[in-house]
Amino acid sequence: MPDNRVLTIILNYKTPQMTLRAAKAAVGAMRHVDGEIVIIDNNSGDGSFEEIQTAAEKAGWCKDNHLRVLQSPVNGGFGAGMNVGLRAGFSDGTTPDYYYLQNSDAFPEINTISTLRDFMATQTDAGLAGSYVHGTDGVPHTTAFRFPTIAGEFEGAARTGVITRVLRHSVVAMDLPQTTCRVDWTAGASLMLRRDMIEAIDGFDETFFLYFEETELCHRAAQSGWNTYYVPESKIAHVGSVSTGMKKWQRTPQYWFEARHYYFVKTHGRAYAILADLARFAGGALYGLRRLIEGKPQVEPDHFTRDLLTHMLRGVSRRIPRPQTRFIPVAKEQK
Repeated sequence: MPDNRVLTIILNYKTPQMTLRAAKAAVGAMRHVDGEIVIIDNNSGDGSFEEIQTAAEKAGWCKDNHLRVLQSPVNGGFGAGMNVGLRAGFSDGTTPDYYYLQNSDAFPEINTISTLRDFMATQTDAGLAGSYVHGTDGVPHTTAFRFPTIAGEFEGAARTGVITRVLRHSVVAMDLPQTTCRVDWTAGASLMLRRDMIEAIDGFDETFFLYFEETELCHRAAQSGWNTYYVPESKIAHVGSVSTGMKKWQRTPQYWFEARHYYFVKTHGRAYAILADLARFAGGALYGLRRLIEGKPQVEPDHFTRDLLTHMLRGVSRRIPRPQTRFIPVAKEQK
């Protein structure tokens, strides 16, 4: 089987026109990359699957199975949908060397995918590698991160300069690196995964519906000896939050709190998760005091503190979910 073959996976949920725009960019970026593209419709139930399939065939993208459109039987969230793509493999039954995950609202440049592929081919300890992500207005998006910790939760909620300086090594969102470097985790909008790494750790944990799934994937990869890299030479434009509506949240949805709690419990244990909640409360109280004294703006959605407390109390007695990873098949020999 030829080396360095890439399967690009795009996940759609009720955004068929945006997904087709992303697919067009992926087709261009895959033109000189050995591999295929698969679009997974995450059981949108709104005609997305049929619309994307028809448009892709009309555009000629499906010739020789260069691009396929598949439908997940259920909407299990981001990780579950991506696992459908990971399991799909190539149309001839063989398995790629790399999987490239692309958001349905992200548009790679011509060399975005090949740059990540070439980096992974030479950096043998890299299990994952992500791109420099910017908005369609050119503004950089923060996509290089440290793993969440108790100290990081306090710092992030406090939003106070002196605390940030003291806890600078715990700040989750890093200043964007100017050169390629190791990071704890990076965003899944443009993310290359090594097949050997995915087979070793069994793909995404489908207990996460949305949010924290790529954080936990990078954490599990690190526990197995695989590093994550940020590669700024690989660039992609990203609209952001089209499917989730995060930028317009008036109230934080339950699945965000559940994902955050499960992440801390799975990676550090129940007691650590509770301490992380308490740290976020303490930081939030400090910022609340600054709002009263200095007139600082509200930064969290309405009722955030009350909702966090509710989920913390539920988490004390809630049974810890069993991880729901999905085995990725070992590569088959090409006939």
